[in-house]
Amino acid sequence: MRRADRLFQIVQLLRGGRLTTAKSLAERLEVSPRTIYRDVADLIGSGVPIDGEAGVGYLMRSGFDVPPLMFTRAEVAAVVAGARMIRSFGGAEMALAAQEALLKIEAVLPQGLRDSSANVAIYAQDAGAMPERDRQMIDTLDRAIESRLRTTLDYADAEGKVTRREVRPLGLWFWGKVWTLISWCELRKDFRTFRIDRIMAASTGQAFRTERDKSLSNFFTQQLFHDPR
Repeated sequence: MRRADRLFQIVQLLRGGRLTTAKSLAERLEVSPRTIYRDVADLIGSGVPIDGEAGVGYLMRSGFDVPPLMFTRAEVAAVVAGARMIRSFGGAEMALAAQEALLKIEAVLPQGLRDSSANVAIYAQDAGAMPERDRQMIDTLDRAIESRLRTTLDYADAEGKVTRREVRPLGLWFWGKVWTLISWCELRKDFRTFRIDRIMAASTGQAFRTERDKSLSNFFTQQLFHDPR
């Protein structure tokens, strides 16, 4: 289950107004209690009225509901086009999730916008450019990023020489034809990007704590203020 779906499920499970422990939520959603603690903290931070604390339990104050989906025609076109691109160029699980997301969105749209969704004339076709191995690798790295898991990469350079790197995976970057992994490299003690199609193998290890100087936001800050000279 992807994190966005899990957050939605937590909200639904807490809407009954009864005290619910992190342990029971974790068992229901097949994750660790620590993951529930982090998810609930993020929900509270985004404004969801959840009361309680770790070790005691959580409940949601009455009167809260998930707002309905309301899109403009331009927004519908953007969402449909984006989902089609992910379906063609994303990971295997991403592609399936994109298709399911389109079905869910279309199910709640009013008829006029539903027709707009069906008539979006923007398509994406990879023409075999995305090998199944690369799709699976994207999914593996995406899960490592979400769970903040240290990852060992067997990586081939432009000459085909393979080296092993220990990294903190931070994000995935699509360049139009090539996906790259944004990471903090423990060997170089700096940010590094790795082309997905050159990663021969990837295995995950222990979780890492987010550190500001080694975060994705700091990577983008460095890119923004990078002096090309």
